[in-house]
Amino acid sequence: MSFYLYNTMTRNKEEFIPANKNKIGMYTCGPTVYNYAHIGNLRTYIFEDALKKSLEYVGYKVKHVMNVTDVGHLQSDGDEGEDKMALGASREHKTVWEIAKFYEDAFFEDCKKLNVKKPTVICRATEHIEDMIKFVQKLEERGYTYESNGNVYFEIDKFEDYTKLANLSIDELEAGSRIEIDPNKKNPLDFVLWFTNSKFSNQIMQWDSPWGRGFPGWHLECSTMSIKYLGENIDIHCGGIDHIPVHHTNEIAQSEAALGHKWVNYWVHGEFLVLDGGKMSKSSGDFLTVSKLEEEGFSPLDYRYFCLQSKYRKQLVFSFESLKDAQNGYKALKKKIGTILTNIDETNNINKELISGYQEKFKTQISDDLNIANAFTVLNEVIKDGELNNKEKAFLIEDFDKVFSLNLMTIEKEVIEVDEKLINHLIEERNIARKEKNYKRSDEIRAQLLDMNIEVLDSKEGTSWRVK
Repeated sequence: MSFYLYNTMTRNKEEFIPANKNKIGMYTCGPTVYNYAHIGNLRTYIFEDALKKSLEYVGYKVKHVMNVTDVGHLQSDGDEGEDKMALGASREHKTVWEIAKFYEDAFFEDCKKLNVKKPTVICRATEHIEDMIKFVQKLEERGYTYESNGNVYFEIDKFEDYTKLANLSIDELEAGSRIEIDPNKKNPLDFVLWFTNSKFSNQIMQWDSPWGRGFPGWHLECSTMSIKYLGENIDIHCGGIDHIPVHHTNEIAQSEAALGHKWVNYWVHGEFLVLDGGKMSKSSGDFLTVSKLEEEGFSPLDYRYFCLQSKYRKQLVFSFESLKDAQNGYKALKKKIGTILTNIDETNNINKELISGYQEKFKTQISDDLNIANAFTVLNEVIKDGELNNKEKAFLIEDFDKVFSLNLMTIEKEVIEVDEKLINHLIEERNIARKEKNYKRSDEIRAQLLDMNIEVLDSKEGTSWRVK
C-alpha cells in the first residue's frame, strides 16, 4: 500500500518513497529549553508522533532524530531579539545550564503524559559545538560565507533558489521577517553562522572557534546534527509552519551548500493552534501548558484526542469549550470500549479475514496524508460491527491504538463504578415502575439500558443485568 504525504516543497500530496527501502530517516525540530512548552508547541509534537507511528504501523522502520536547543537562541527566527536562555536564567535566578536541564526534563515529562514516544536520537546543541564549527569551515571552503564585525555570515546570494521552500520572493521574505537593519550584512536575509561579536557583551555560553570565542547561530545546529545522525539524504523533515520562511529556508541553504546536492526529500509542516486572539505565543508571558490543562480538570490525553480530531495541516482553534467537547467524546469512546473489554468470551475465535479487512481500511486512512480523523471512523465501525465478536474488536482496538496512543485498552476504574451505580439506580427505578404497573416507564428504562449495552434479565429470583 502506498503512503502519501503533503510536501511543502512542491505544494502537492505525493507518494512517499524512502531513499532506503523500508528504513526512514526523520528529523524534527525540537524545543528551545528556556520555558515550558505551550500546548501550541505540543500540537506539533503530537502530529509528528502520529506520523512516525503511522509509518511504523504500515511497516517502515523509523530512525527519528530531534534536537534540543540548549544554547542561546534569539527570540525571533532571524538574528534579532533577546537571548532566550539568558532571559530564562534572569527570570528564575538560575544558571543557563540549570534552566536548560530543568525545562528539557519538563518537556519530556509533558511528552510522556501525551504518549508522545521519545525520538531514537535526542541531540543537544551544546554537545555538538565541534561538529558545528566543522560545518561552518566546510561552508567557508566552498565560498558561501563572509566575516563582518567578528561574525561569520552565510551569503544567500551565493545560493541558487534560496526562496524555493517558502515559495516567496526575496522582497516578500524580507517584509514577512521584519528584520532589523544590520549594517554588517551584505543582504538583509544573510544569517549568522557563528557569533563572536553579538549585542550580548556578557554572553555566558561561549566556545573557542577559528573565528574567535563565541557561539553558533540557531539554524546551524539542525543542519549539523541531522546530517551527523541521518546522513546526507534525509527522507522527512518536520516542524511547525512558522519555521518555513526563515529557519527551514536557512537550513536548506546551508545544508545543500555544504553537501552540493538535494538534502531533504519531504518537508512536512503542522499548522498553528490558535486562540480567539491569534497564535499562541510565549512572548506575551501568558500561555497554556499541559499542567494548566490538568488544573482545569482535563487529562493530557483529552488534549491529544482533541488534536487528533483535526487535520494536521489545518489551523486548530482552541477554547476550553471545544476541549470539553473533546473530553466528553473521549470519555464516551472509552466507555464503549470498556463495555467490549469487560465482556470478552475468550473461547471465541478470531476471524483473520475480518481483522485484516479492517486493518487495510485503517492503513488506507493513515496513509492518506495522515487522515487520523477518518481512522477514528474506522475504529467506530469496528465498535458497532455486529459481525465482530468482542475478542476481535479488542484485538483491532489495541492494534489501532499503536497510532492513536490514547490508552484505549485501559479501563478507568472510576468510570466503571459510576456506570454500575447508574445502572443499579435505573434497575431499581424500573422495578418500582413495574410494581406500580407503569409499563411505559418500565419499557423506557429497559430501552435506555439497552442503549448503554446493558441487558436486563428478569427472573423469579428478581432482576439482574449483564453487559450485552
